[in-house]
Amino acid sequence: MAPQRTGGRGVSAPLEIAVALGARRYPIRIGAGLLDQPASWRDAIGGPQALVVSNAAVAPHYLPRVCAALRDVACATVILPDGEAHKTLDSAVRVFDALAAMPANRDATVIALGGGVIGDIAGFAAACWMRGIACVQVPTTLLAMVDSSVGGKTGVNLPQGKNLIGAFHQPRAVVIDTDTLATLPARELRAGFAEVVKYGAIGDATFFAWLEAHAEALLARDAALLAQAIATSCRHKAAIVARDETEQGERALLNFGHTFGHALETCAGYGTLRHGEAVAIGMCLAARLSAALGRAPAADAERLAALLRRFGLPTEPPAGIAADALLSTMRIDKKNRAGRLRLILWRGVGRAEIADGVDAAAVRDVLG
Repeated sequence: MAPQRTGGRGVSAPLEIAVALGARRYPIRIGAGLLDQPASWRDAIGGPQALVVSNAAVAPHYLPRVCAALRDVACATVILPDGEAHKTLDSAVRVFDALAAMPANRDATVIALGGGVIGDIAGFAAACWMRGIACVQVPTTLLAMVDSSVGGKTGVNLPQGKNLIGAFHQPRAVVIDTDTLATLPARELRAGFAEVVKYGAIGDATFFAWLEAHAEALLARDAALLAQAIATSCRHKAAIVARDETEQGERALLNFGHTFGHALETCAGYGTLRHGEAVAIGMCLAARLSAALGRAPAADAERLAALLRRFGLPTEPPAGIAADALLSTMRIDKKNRAGRLRLILWRGVGRAEIADGVDAAAVRDVLG
């Protein structure tokens, strides 16, 4: 269901989806023009201080509007470089330094204004500062809207692998202003659709078919269809997080394609592949491995690859990355147990599953 227009240009009555974690709850608010409706998200700022964390690409477009909405709060800002290559401990330290300069107390709020990299860094800093302060996620990329802003996973990368340092730290709210997609570069939009497709691939064959029916219109940024895709994705993410907040079981299914994808990002060099591009390739590899192991029809692997190609996404690893290097990187993935590969595979479209003790030789064969 798409948010409903109220008649004002770029303004909508937001759709709200609740993330329920036992007695704790927080809203995901989705609508056009939300940054110009501070009443729809100002309640998530719990104290008199706020630090807005953004990057050099996003800040010129949206930082002044967020700061204007916080005119009754002592508001500081920190602008980080753009890109996955900067998702590091050094960037987190810059946020800590900004919090110290305020100086921020335990009732301060960190606002993450940007894509998944900013959301992860800002959320991690909020988790660590004084052992945890409030965080509000304001995602401005499709990928962050449907995935990384929801669920409380935060962290930074090391040269050895993605997200090896981090914490679970749930936001107080997620504020998705769909108008911010208007300034999103085409490559970033395409990358975001990998995570949208993932929800259909792992557990919703009907949604997968809906994406097949509307791929070109979604790429053309049809506002109503984009809002529907975002809302459907967020509902899936919220439901899974509610059942398994700290990834002890079912939540691992959200990592379909990610073990392969994270290894590709690491081996290619952070920033060479967009996260969504790497996940798209990773999902195809996971589907092919599932077929090779007799778990799923090969036709479903091709159906997945065909849909990803329609969204302009790659489906094959880039040339020049050694299969042995990828496999070595996959061995330090967080999902592994007792030194054995633990992957998310599937039985076909809409039926993902956790596979323990996957044979490394079979993985090596799929990697080429």
